[in-house]
Amino acid sequence: MPELQTLEIPYAPRMAFVPFHNTKRRWAIIVAHRRSGKTTAAINKLIKEAIACKLPQPRYGLIAPFRSQAKEIAWKYLQLYSEPLWSTPPNESELRVDLNNGATIRLYGADNPDALRGAYFDGVVLDEYGMMREGVWTEIVRPMLADRHGWAVFIGTPKGANAFQTLWRSTVNNDAWFRTMIKADTSLIIDDAELEDMQEDMSPEEFDQEMLCSFETAVRGAYYAEQLRRMDAEGRITSIPIDRGVRVHTAWDLGRRDYMAIWFIQCVGRERRLVDYYENNFQDLSHYADVVHDKKRARNWIYGDHFFPHDIKVHMLDSKLSRLETLRTLGIEASYPLEAPNVMDAINATRRMLDRTWIDPMYCEKGLEHLRNFRADWDEGMRVFKTTYRHDEHSHGARALDCFATQYDDPKSVSADGRWRRRFKEAAPPSSWSA
Repeated sequence: MPELQTLEIPYAPRMAFVPFHNTKRRWAIIVAHRRSGKTTAAINKLIKEAIACKLPQPRYGLIAPFRSQAKEIAWKYLQLYSEPLWSTPPNESELRVDLNNGATIRLYGADNPDALRGAYFDGVVLDEYGMMREGVWTEIVRPMLADRHGWAVFIGTPKGANAFQTLWRSTVNNDAWFRTMIKADTSLIIDDAELEDMQEDMSPEEFDQEMLCSFETAVRGAYYAEQLRRMDAEGRITSIPIDRGVRVHTAWDLGRRDYMAIWFIQCVGRERRLVDYYENNFQDLSHYADVVHDKKRARNWIYGDHFFPHDIKVHMLDSKLSRLETLRTLGIEASYPLEAPNVMDAINATRRMLDRTWIDPMYCEKGLEHLRNFRADWDEGMRVFKTTYRHDEHSHGARALDCFATQYDDPKSVSADGRWRRRFKEAAPPSSWSA
């Protein structure tokens, strides 16, 4: 009988990660501070599970937001810790290692989700899940685990209100999940003197987010951070009943390849109530018109005015009609917009409006996330914020609300002859609603 060979992997888990390595639960989420070693722990979880797997051709992976990021943060660790188990040298072009039991471990980027389709996983790690494209987990990765009952681990550091925060909150008291939050002040990974030095160099918000794992810290440069903080403190982020006697207005940001965003808003006296939100991309205007009509039937409300940015007047390449004319044929009479306001004027109008605004966090979950994360561009060279906003997945939802703030809510947007003020004046009930 051949003698069993013992192979030693050069990894000793930090105490904060021992419970993670010991768990037998299929799903896990780890919220951990910077430099805690979460990626190292995840890589070694993959290696241990891969070499122990009894299924034919075991397949494991780590997915980062970008392939280049996966290579930067995990490739050297994967090679280092798996080396005693190699069957062949690592394949750097595919970021893949093959183990001597036939298992493979590979690194991927969520920026190319199509590279994942058609395969399977026995186990997978999603690193910095909150920065990934929407649908990577639910549409692509989760089905890859189904037939072989694979497991998944989500790891990351908070970065505002995003999908990672939503997942963390949704798994509370769920026995199917292993959950742990590893903070720098209790993990014993970074010494106290270094943490004190870091606090001198970092803003309180940065330290709370990066080292103390706070999801609630405002994103640096976020335009509406102070207004949303007050809304939260005053209880204005809460479930909102629909007032059937008040019309629902919509406010849009137009796109096709980028996200198209629509807010649904009721005005009661001086209060503004954000009662619903919808977004999608790569859809025709008919899709969004259907959504508007379907919500009217489902939520039993009546519409007021529909507010659009100035580019609603643009003619599409595949149509002789402008967007304005197309929407009219679909049963949506768009309010003809004023010329595009200065961006900072629009942001300031929205800030003023938010000071008397309520928002429903369930129906407006994605819209609220966008408002929290809509921010100024950062000039890394000059170390200052630019005068331009950051154009990303959050800007469309925020700019849609700008349309409403400038066209309905801000007196500066009313034309000289008062036409807009007369058109949009709305009767208010005698008393204001509150929770």
